[in-house]
Amino acid sequence: MISRVAFFIASLLATVPAAAQSMSPEAARQFVTGKQFVFNCADGSRGLGQIHDDGSVIGAIQRSGSGPVHSISLPPGTLKVKGDAVCASLRGLSFEPCFNLSKTGEQGFRGWLSGLDRIAHCDFVRHVSP
Repeated sequence: MISRVAFFIASLLATVPAAAQSMSPEAARQFVTGKQFVFNCADGSRGLGQIHDDGSVIGAIQRSGSGPVHSISLPPGTLKVKGDAVCASLRGLSFEPCFNLSKTGEQGFRGWLSGLDRIAHCDFVRHVSP
C-alpha cells in the first residue's frame, strides 16, 4: 500500500521537455491547487488527481496502464514545499520523496523525482469536467 501511495504522489507531481518553463514551488501551488489533472507516466500508469491547498490529495490511479483503478486519499500536510521542490510526507516511508515541476503549456505541467534526472516522470493536463 505504501509503495502504491508513493507512486501515486510521484505520478501526481512528475518530466521536462527542453521547451518547458520551470516553476517554483509557489508558482506550482498556484497552478495546480484545487484543479483536477489527468496524468500519464513513463511506465504507462495513468489517472486523475487533485491537490488541495492544505496539502491533501485525492484521486485515482491505474498502475502500468492496466488492471484495477485504485482510489487514493491522502491527509492534509502530505505535500509541502521544501526549498525549490515539493515533497511528500508519507507515513511508513523512511524518506520524503521530492519533486521538481515545469509548466508545459497553459493547461499542463510535467514533474520528476528530484535526483532522477527525468527518469521517473509524468505528464499532467488540466481536466475540465463537462
